[in-house]
Amino acid sequence: MIGRFKLHNEMFLGTVEGTRVHGNGRTYELSELQVLAPACPSKIVGVGLNYTDHARELGTQVPERPTIFLKPSTSVIGPGESIVHPSISSRVDFEGELAVVIGQRCVNVDDSKRVVLGYTCLNDVTARDLQIQDGQWTRSKSFDTFAPLGPFIATELDSRNAHIVTRVNGRQRQSSNTRDLVFDVDYLVRFISRIMTLEGGDVIATGTPSGVGQLRPGDTVDVDISGIGTLSNNVISEQGEKLSAMNRLKPHV
Repeated sequence: MIGRFKLHNEMFLGTVEGTRVHGNGRTYELSELQVLAPACPSKIVGVGLNYTDHARELGTQVPERPTIFLKPSTSVIGPGESIVHPSISSRVDFEGELAVVIGQRCVNVDDSKRVVLGYTCLNDVTARDLQIQDGQWTRSKSFDTFAPLGPFIATELDSRNAHIVTRVNGRQRQSSNTRDLVFDVDYLVRFISRIMTLEGGDVIATGTPSGVGQLRPGDTVDVDISGIGTLSNNVISEQGEKLSAMNRLKPHV
């Protein structure tokens, strides 16, 4: 597995073997490093309603072709970072998903295997009330911190058979398998690459299964995918983030 890490203000890529990380010409213990989001995408291409059970719980028809949307790169955070609940939303939801990480610049792809670097976990955090108000999805999915990503990129994962579990405060809320995807990874990469150029590091979020639900400040949300690991983030209020930022700016005396 591949990860991005930080130590003493230095960021580097490394390979993960158990509790050890090999990178920068050295071997580190995972516990001494800050784990960052494993990719720096120029864009995240989301896929909506890609599980039949999720479409059904939203009262929507399963689409005949992939329904795609974009999340900005500024929405990405890494494992352990905080999801900020915006004050203008009264309903922020979690959506655990398998994410595809593109390895090289590509367009009009015929075979996804040659361009996919690997897979990681993503939480497609969504302000559900704003999504309903707007009738489209950009605002509701684009807030800073609304794309937790990680912890690592699994390069050998079988994307056709990966189990996804999402928990909030330790309680299981989603449980499914990528066998139930309406459009699989190969189809999505081919479909999307015929619309837009995909850059190395770009991410395709393959959709969420049923069981999506509300997050509140103080919650901890975990997205766990077999063969990858667990992406864990806590939720704070926008006011809490402002206070935290002010404290970070205070001079030390």
